[in-house]
Amino acid sequence: MVNPNSNQIGTAWQGTHVVLIRCNYLTNQVLSITKSDHAPSEPASISCAETLSRFISIGYIVIGGYPLNQSDIQYLLIYR
Repeated sequence: MVNPNSNQIGTAWQGTHVVLIRCNYLTNQVLSITKSDHAPSEPASISCAETLSRFISIGYIVIGGYPLNQSDIQYLLIYR
């Protein structure tokens, strides 16, 4: 959803935010985090499980986990 007042300075953007968390599932290590520009976030942990827990605790929903190779998985989270 696009904010109809988005051309006004100081107007909060409303809609869906996206976060991608790439992890090595064999070591439980976070490899990277990519997020939309204004997405709410939490400090990342070295642990993938802890990082996912932090994002879920502030309202993100895990849409899915997608294997990238034999050791890496990328999680897609959204916040509405």
